[in-house]
Amino acid sequence: MIVLDTSALLYWTLDPARITPKARQAIEQADQIVISSISVWELALKVKQGKLVVPLGIPDYVERLQQVEKLEILAVDVQTWLDNLALTWEHRDPADRTIVALAIRFGCPLVTSDSRIADYYPGVIW
Repeated sequence: MIVLDTSALLYWTLDPARITPKARQAIEQADQIVISSISVWELALKVKQGKLVVPLGIPDYVERLQQVEKLEILAVDVQTWLDNLALTWEHRDPADRTIVALAIRFGCPLVTSDSRIADYYPGVIW
């Protein structure tokens, strides 16, 4: 199992040239790929603010994600919020914190290009 953060998800699905070979290989070899539903929220906010264009719109994008074999979108449950709050990481972005908490909870690698996450979580692949 691996977790993708929001940018890795976006690159993997819409701009594969931006994924590093190491990250691509980890995704291809994973038996399960997990994303947090907070990534859907984060992408939708960026689209709404005009900072991101998703060619097919967020509802259609999510529908296609749900059809990808091996990919699971996990809702942010109470345990994930509690894990988020328990992090000893001074980082204010709720999406980043939630995604890191999810990776820690499952004890699995996290695919991200975010150096702040890599500085905190040793299981980063990029």
